[in-house]
Amino acid sequence: MKGQILVLGAAGRLGFAAAEAFRDAGWSVKGLVRPDAAWRAPKGIDVIETNDRAVAVKEARGTDIVLHALNAPYTGWEQHALPLTYSAIEAAEQSGATLMFPGNVYSYGAGMPDVLDEATPMQPTSRKGKIRNEMELRLREASDRGVRTIVLRAGDFFGRGCGSWFDLVLIKEFAKNKVTYPGPLDVVHEWTYLPDYIQALIKLAAIRATLPQYETFGFPGHAVTGQEFVSAIAKASGRKLKVGHINWLMMRTFGSIWKMGRELSEIGYLWQVPHRIDGTKLTAAIGQLPHTPLDVAITRSLRELGAIA
Repeated sequence: MKGQILVLGAAGRLGFAAAEAFRDAGWSVKGLVRPDAAWRAPKGIDVIETNDRAVAVKEARGTDIVLHALNAPYTGWEQHALPLTYSAIEAAEQSGATLMFPGNVYSYGAGMPDVLDEATPMQPTSRKGKIRNEMELRLREASDRGVRTIVLRAGDFFGRGCGSWFDLVLIKEFAKNKVTYPGPLDVVHEWTYLPDYIQALIKLAAIRATLPQYETFGFPGHAVTGQEFVSAIAKASGRKLKVGHINWLMMRTFGSIWKMGRELSEIGYLWQVPHRIDGTKLTAAIGQLPHTPLDVAITRSLRELGAIA
């Protein structure tokens, strides 16, 4: 089952990749972007430039899917994250479309278990985790009013562009043959190769009519230790890499005057607490999961960033 999708935030990293992939899968795609950002959206889609919530709601009419890929600045979640979610909900509610939302693991909190599934309780311990939890509560309320909602939860994205821990931290000093890993190298962390995640979104969109009014799924990407991830980077590049680490104490110490440091330090536990996402429920729904081998995914990601030839 295909149709028309409205991607809110089609010039962003997730939104761009989704709009492009849905287009290539035969969907009719509308992409909403900020004013003067049309040039950053994929070719071959219908692009709408606006910051006006009413325009977004109007453009959603006649669509089958609304994908909430709007992303607030990392230091501006408290001001923007919920309003953006309300815009997505209104667009889906007024049009009768299915609302799709990219969930993450922030809501589980620092006490999260090793394995995360759809029944794992949300016990956020950071401000960002509490905001994400509030966003999902609003989505559930919308489903009670009749908005079919699908949440696909994943770990940290890498691949298809900039703006992740992979490019902003790990390989920031790659030219010096150095990687910076945020946590202990023996702790398992959940990574998600973005193209795989998008393919799972497409599969879920195709079966949306068979799903309950509100449904959540976990997407298992690459749950690997820091050492395994760093070794894959070294193998892909053919380099002997030095490994540095983030000074979390400094981040916390200067958090009062360095806003980004404060925001990052609050979710620093994600690199200290081992975790992986169980994909049993998603596999039962869509069959074999999209899964690019880690070495291949990292090689492609490094090439896209110009880090290797």
